[in-house]
Amino acid sequence: MQLLRSGDRGPAVAAVRASLLALDLLAPAPAGSENHFDDAVHDAVRRFQQEKGLIVDGLVGVMTWRRLEEAGYRFGQRTLIYSLSAPMAGDDVAELQTRLLELGFNAGRHDGVFGQQTDAALRDFQGQYGLGVDGICGPATRGALAPLTKVTGGSLHRIREEETLRVSGPRLRGKRIVIDPGHGGLDRGSVGTGPAGDVAESDVVWDIATLLEGRMTATGMETLLTRSQSTSPADVERAALANSWGADLVLSLHADAHRSPRAEGVATFHFGNPEGTSSSMGELLASYVQRELVVRTGMLDGRTHARTWELLRRTRMPTVQVELGYLSNSGDLAQLADPRVRSTVADALLVAVKRLYLLGENDRPTGTFTYADLLAEELTR
Repeated sequence: MQLLRSGDRGPAVAAVRASLLALDLLAPAPAGSENHFDDAVHDAVRRFQQEKGLIVDGLVGVMTWRRLEEAGYRFGQRTLIYSLSAPMAGDDVAELQTRLLELGFNAGRHDGVFGQQTDAALRDFQGQYGLGVDGICGPATRGALAPLTKVTGGSLHRIREEETLRVSGPRLRGKRIVIDPGHGGLDRGSVGTGPAGDVAESDVVWDIATLLEGRMTATGMETLLTRSQSTSPADVERAALANSWGADLVLSLHADAHRSPRAEGVATFHFGNPEGTSSSMGELLASYVQRELVVRTGMLDGRTHARTWELLRRTRMPTVQVELGYLSNSGDLAQLADPRVRSTVADALLVAVKRLYLLGENDRPTGTFTYADLLAEELTR
């Protein structure tokens, strides 16, 4: 789909207007404006993006259009079933997940994607309530779900995430980590120009990813990169790779750019939606990554944030996306162009992962755990 923005006209804009109208985010168009991307559409798109945890820019690209389509599905309007090749996604799937989770069935994250965990939870529900166990959420299953009372007393998904982490133990050896260097190939991402020439996001994050891969391998961890230097898979493909490999964690590395050269700082993102559902361990890992990076590099603290971006949403394990600074800012650019800072970033990411698995036990203050300390501890246990 083409990128739509203020001022555009055409059938695609008319479809966007119709979707926003159905969601009560936009009033009917004045006569003659049915296919016009006017200020009202721009504002409605921004409200929708804010509600769904997307980047709020008022532009309708692939991700915003996909989420508009998904938001149009109401629970009961279609039959829901698991498909390995093309998982169903939509607000109706999110409603099914909500009902299953509230009844104590492990449907995984409340992310609106009908994956294997949702399928297993649905079949478990059907079996326990005397329905045909077919994994199909049709009229009979919806009717059985309707009158049931929810479980109270905390997030079962959070409890399961914490227990999975606790059982895995504090050692890094054997942990499976996916390292996702953003962009790649012909897609260079953000590009900044410094004294030594252009600095591309894809090159910066590739260098940091390979440094981190070497450190993790030295501790006995298993690592997998989502791309080579010459490829740039879509986020959905990167998430599918992590899921199929059975990774324990995903670290996605990016750098940013902004039209204002004053924008600066590092920020981290984890899965979380506006309804308050989030990956608790993803949020915890994001906080460790953020604090280690800020203390070790001195970069501005852009804090941690919950988002529903495709990689965060479609991975089944705690996932953090790190924006390592702004290549459009001279200070951040100088930092990210420095090999010593990139090495420091790799150390910070590894230590953050270690702190996650320590779960607060035998930990050290932020910025004081060195790679040498960590390696010595791992090899002597």
